[in-house]
Amino acid sequence: MPLCPPNRVHNGTMIRIGLALGGGGAKGFAHLPILEVFDELGIRPACITGTSIGAILGALYASGHSARNIAEMFHRLIAPPEASFRDLIRNRESLRIFGLIDPHFSFRPKGLIKGEKLLGYLYEQMQVETFEELSIPLRTVATDFWNRTEVVFDRGPLLPAVRASMALPYIFTPVVMDGRVLVDGGLVNNVPHDRLDAGCDIRIAVDIIGTDSTPHGKIPSPLEAIFHTYQVMMDATAQEKLANHPVDIYVRPPLVDVEILDFHKPWEIYEQGLRAKEGFKRDLERLMEGKKTRKGWFSRKTT
Repeated sequence: MPLCPPNRVHNGTMIRIGLALGGGGAKGFAHLPILEVFDELGIRPACITGTSIGAILGALYASGHSARNIAEMFHRLIAPPEASFRDLIRNRESLRIFGLIDPHFSFRPKGLIKGEKLLGYLYEQMQVETFEELSIPLRTVATDFWNRTEVVFDRGPLLPAVRASMALPYIFTPVVMDGRVLVDGGLVNNVPHDRLDAGCDIRIAVDIIGTDSTPHGKIPSPLEAIFHTYQVMMDATAQEKLANHPVDIYVRPPLVDVEILDFHKPWEIYEQGLRAKEGFKRDLERLMEGKKTRKGWFSRKTT
């Protein structure tokens, strides 16, 4: 069954847009300016694919929330940058994000965070239990850890699929489903634009891997080695996917010195992501106008 339904119309012309949102932990705040463009143009993607944080934001957007709504959700969870420590203590709402962290206490932990409380919060926001209930068709990507294969979800229970897609090894507890141990989809397909339906007229991929300003001769610390190794792997697979599956627009927000777990600085990440917004908006408008013209010409020639 095609993921992109032919029901998204721009200026009277049917144009189906597929949007792929890449993984990257806290870097996902840079997806928000891209989603804002769709809201400002008054259009919606015909389909969305997402990995890890891209799956989370994709699910929120596909459930009917605007980019502004999603930003407000995070604003309620994370205190604004000017908040003092005293403000944090006084404002219980600003501490809510810490309440969503459910550590996995064990002598042999399978992950530092179970993620169940985060799933509960997502359900509160979406009020959607299955892929079929979403207003925009969605596909999410996870990794079968032991078989080393990609697992794609587009039907059935939504939240477990999202939870599996974001289960970064050792940070989040893996999800066991149908006899498979599932972890973060970024291990196999961090920017899953190849999972967009072939029927899309415009295919867009958003890669939030970013760069860093660390001198390239510096020996990494053990923690830097662990997380940067993930990013090296994610970037390599994303570039290979792009070479084999070209898209119409490939957006790479110019994120610098942002780490996967930098959830404490969403506004800084968002501001960095804003630098890609206007260029993306111009490219999308130009591409849509070209598609509209070509479709109109084809319609006239065949009638």
